[in-house]
Amino acid sequence: MFSLRLCLIFVVLTGTAVVSRAGENPRPWSFEPLIQTETLPAVKDTSWPRSRIDHFILASMEENGFSPSAPAAPRMMLRRLHFTLTGLPPAPEDLAAFDPARVDKTIDTLLATPQYGERQARHWLDLARYTDVTASWLKSTAGSWRYRDWVVAAFNDDIPYPDFVKRQLATDLMSSTGPEDHVALGFLGLSPMYWKELQLPPEIIKTTVADEWEERIDTVGRTFLGLTLACARCHDHKTDPVSTADYYALAGVFASVKITDRPTMSEDLWKPVKKARELVAGLETQKKNLSKKKPRPADYDGQIKELDKKIATIKNATPHYNMAMANGVIEAALYVEKKDKGHGTNLNYQTGMSRDLPIQKRGNPNQTGDIVPRRFLSEFPGSNGSPRSFTKGSGRLELAEALIEDSEALFARVMVNRIWKIHFGTGLVRTPGDFGNTGEAPTHRQLLDDLAARFIANGWSIKWLHREILQSATWQQTSINPQSEQKDPENLYYSRMPRRRLDIEAWRDAMLYVSGELDLRTGGAGQDLDDSKNVRRTLYGKIHRRDLNKMLQVHDFPDPAAHHPSREETISPLQMLFALNSPLVHARASALATRFPSADRITTIYQTLFQRNPTATERELGETYSTETDPANYAALLLVSNEFLYID
Repeated sequence: MFSLRLCLIFVVLTGTAVVSRAGENPRPWSFEPLIQTETLPAVKDTSWPRSRIDHFILASMEENGFSPSAPAAPRMMLRRLHFTLTGLPPAPEDLAAFDPARVDKTIDTLLATPQYGERQARHWLDLARYTDVTASWLKSTAGSWRYRDWVVAAFNDDIPYPDFVKRQLATDLMSSTGPEDHVALGFLGLSPMYWKELQLPPEIIKTTVADEWEERIDTVGRTFLGLTLACARCHDHKTDPVSTADYYALAGVFASVKITDRPTMSEDLWKPVKKARELVAGLETQKKNLSKKKPRPADYDGQIKELDKKIATIKNATPHYNMAMANGVIEAALYVEKKDKGHGTNLNYQTGMSRDLPIQKRGNPNQTGDIVPRRFLSEFPGSNGSPRSFTKGSGRLELAEALIEDSEALFARVMVNRIWKIHFGTGLVRTPGDFGNTGEAPTHRQLLDDLAARFIANGWSIKWLHREILQSATWQQTSINPQSEQKDPENLYYSRMPRRRLDIEAWRDAMLYVSGELDLRTGGAGQDLDDSKNVRRTLYGKIHRRDLNKMLQVHDFPDPAAHHPSREETISPLQMLFALNSPLVHARASALATRFPSADRITTIYQTLFQRNPTATERELGETYSTETDPANYAALLLVSNEFLYID
């Protein structure tokens, strides 16, 4: 599905027929080994750089006739730090305690807060197409929040990035993790599933199943390698050295797993629970069948009561009957087969088995060619000079190890670019999901390589990477520089910091925070965002894959059915109508208006929302407006103002 759409777009835009071969495509720059610069680029203004990053940026600026902007004012700096690391604004007392000469101290303080992990997790969940609720015909995803909470904890604990990835792909196959870590498998366990009408012939169902495998490959490829691997389903990749054989070598991995709930306790504890749940399921089926009988039996109530009694007995007699379950996967090879009798299709999962797939000619699973053993991409040979073979089960763990070890340079570059994008709005590579030949080249290749090499050398610590970027003079520049904006509107040379609008999560959370209502409890099941009593962080709002909350839709929240390396940023009339009429905004405004005593209320509100005092004109206007109208209307205007919505 994904590859066909991308290929059609390519043909329409370029007029190129689908004839090229992977071997003919040039090797992208991103496939090459990392080059860590030993001697930093020479700069004229030797007083400006504060870090290695600054030498690369300043050298590029000077070469192209630019100069750095002045440092951001303390108030701007503090707001920027708080929002980029925690997604929440600072309190007025934070500004009083802030020392611009000790930015590192503030960074460490914020990195140590639970809110840091919550903010960073949301970026990752966009990639992982996280959802709390999916189609009604699928098995329950009621426990999906456990994956979300695991991601939050992983960022807070600063799990080394390779371990973070391995656990999400194959924690059940790792000797160093236990069943309590099965929640990490939500990256695969929450993958979109497509409806399969099993009364249809297997020729049709095979296509649906192949589409699901393609979705997994697309997500893994773009998330960890920044490559559009799904483009090789129907033919060798049009622009990158990825062959159709490479695609089906990876597809075999996903043809060897089954999405299913996993227990979060040991197998010894799980076995009796599994048996008990099967017995209860059988009794529940009896109850359902009994209720369908027309007319109902004379002793219907007695039979139902007896079945309920048996169910209660089984539950009470089974320790850990209600143990938490994780959305995950198990090892099981899938074969789509014709039913033995009559019409229709069977999905034959062979538990504990794995399989290799044949090449599907033009992406058609009903026209097959040679079988391709499961392995890694041919452009990334292992230590023996050949692409790593996957021979242990499905190959999920070996795939994770190959990503980390055999494509280490690309793997590191992609994650470094994501963290850079969090702090600057755009990455050093401005196509974070495409590091191939059709993606944009990095604006600062040497800097990206140097950061990636040092990211690896510093134990793949994501918190280290945040510190390194935030302590740079580059990041600490002001965003107010009209000359830079005119000469370099896209800010390719980073001669200023871009002004950035808050996303919907940060805006909603900030409104709750300044109104004094925000509930900072962490973790737990998602709660409806339309619930007027929901004052938790937006991260904990319920995400429905098929029926996304309207507030999120209006404010550029990504489709949870697909991987999103970037969010589209729009300005629409619907957003303004929401700002003017939303019960959410007005409820926060009412709380804000009554939070502070009337004496000098305008000053206190300005300090709370903007970390500054109002000007004389602002104070006069505020006092006049809030006196002549409902004070909540005045508060609402401030909550939807550009100064509250944007970070300088």
